[in-house]
Amino acid sequence: KQTLMVSGMDRYFQIVRCFRDEDLRADRQPEFTQIDLEMASVSAEDVMQIGEGIVRSIWQKSLNHDIPEIPRITYDEAMARFGVDNPDMRFGMELADVTSHETVVQSDFKPLQDVAMVKAFVVPGAAKGTTRKVLDQWTAFAKTYGLSGLLYGKVQDGKLSGPLSKVSDDTSALLTSLGAGDDDLVLMASGPEPAVNAGLGRLRALVAKEKGMINEDEYKFVWVTDFPLLEYDEDMGRYVAVHHPFTSPLPEHRSWLADKDKLADVRSAAYDLVCNGYEIGGGSVRIHQRELQERMFDLLGLPEEEAKEKFGFLLEALSYGPPPHAGMAFGFDRVAMLLTKAASIRDVIAFPKTATTSDIMSGAPGTIEDAQLAELFVRSTAPVKQAAEA
Repeated sequence: KQTLMVSGMDRYFQIVRCFRDEDLRADRQPEFTQIDLEMASVSAEDVMQIGEGIVRSIWQKSLNHDIPEIPRITYDEAMARFGVDNPDMRFGMELADVTSHETVVQSDFKPLQDVAMVKAFVVPGAAKGTTRKVLDQWTAFAKTYGLSGLLYGKVQDGKLSGPLSKVSDDTSALLTSLGAGDDDLVLMASGPEPAVNAGLGRLRALVAKEKGMINEDEYKFVWVTDFPLLEYDEDMGRYVAVHHPFTSPLPEHRSWLADKDKLADVRSAAYDLVCNGYEIGGGSVRIHQRELQERMFDLLGLPEEEAKEKFGFLLEALSYGPPPHAGMAFGFDRVAMLLTKAASIRDVIAFPKTATTSDIMSGAPGTIEDAQLAELFVRSTAPVKQAAEA
């Protein structure tokens, strides 16, 4: 797409079949369809306006539904308020960071000591209708995101019961800051920031669904912008691109790429469009200067020779002074899933694959004959299964 922009083609549009190698879930399949677009001499604002026009047209023509003004929040705001970068805006229960709250700081309760983050959210009126069995199920769910456990407390007569009663003899100030009152349920987590955000963020959506807090006939859109450009991979011992290595940093952050202490703070000119908790589209402003692209490859640990070997055509194209360009892509199948209120993306895809990426109807993947492999000059490295002994 970028090479087309360099060539002078100022607009590109394609409905394209794609493949992914990520873990599958209700809104993912190994094969999917994208509505892909790219434009030259545009800003992020231009692309977002066109993106809004596309979804307004789709929802109006498909459901006779008019989409109101779509709010915008930054990635940092999304993580602070919802714990995830694809928040469902159809209900409240926003997360509150109480790490520095006086009640928490002065608490002798061990789960709140020497931790990076403490967050909580309030489930209105859920104190009486939430059993210990349900709380145990929620705790097990939260643990799958790296939390060591889930702290909870029911509010009655201005006091907390359950594990959160151990936080302090007087939790009134904490309850006031959370906006919690009698008959409410408070859910809290402590630990590393990524685990706290992911655990409570995903639990927030689960609780809302189980408590019937979501209007299934409602569509709530939100733009999430200014994503981190890079994140550090502990296993690989280097930075990796959050989106892809061709995403441009925000103009005011470009100088930070020369400061290793600021790399984690660099934000990108990237944007996602979220509907009802699903990312239905996303894109970014692309890097259009060769020296900036080479710097990006260097930060990602890609040697100069390897960068030239893999992306030499792009680096050469960028050396000709192409115009700024940007684009985005919509997940066609996710859009269809939302429009039809399907429970899974499998329901709107012909011949969907299982969680192990197999096709039940055709039996794929299957065995390939040696003669077929030889014809294509392909060699299988799969271990040969020995026949069972008689």
